[in-house]
Amino acid sequence: MHTHSLSEWAQMVSLAVSGYASLSVPYFVLVDADLADFDPRPAVRRAIEAGQYDTALIAVTNARLTAQAAAVRVRHIPRDAALTVAALLSFTIPTGDRS
Repeated sequence: MHTHSLSEWAQMVSLAVSGYASLSVPYFVLVDADLADFDPRPAVRRAIEAGQYDTALIAVTNARLTAQAAAVRVRHIPRDAALTVAALLSFTIPTGDRS
């Protein structure tokens, strides 16, 4: 007769718990659920009014402004590259002085 090891018992307990959890999710989600229960807007509005997300909103605003500044810099890259190439090419233009 084969005796089961501790790892085999742990595997079966884990399998039983995960099976129970996956099968009970639809029940817990849909039992006595109204459409308003799935609408996050009132809870988010209350959290924002309470000031819980102030630091996150400030960080998002700063990230947006940083992204806009980066977009402006990226827009000027072709112009800056053209100016740099023109300046470097101007060094190759021969001058009239041949002394």
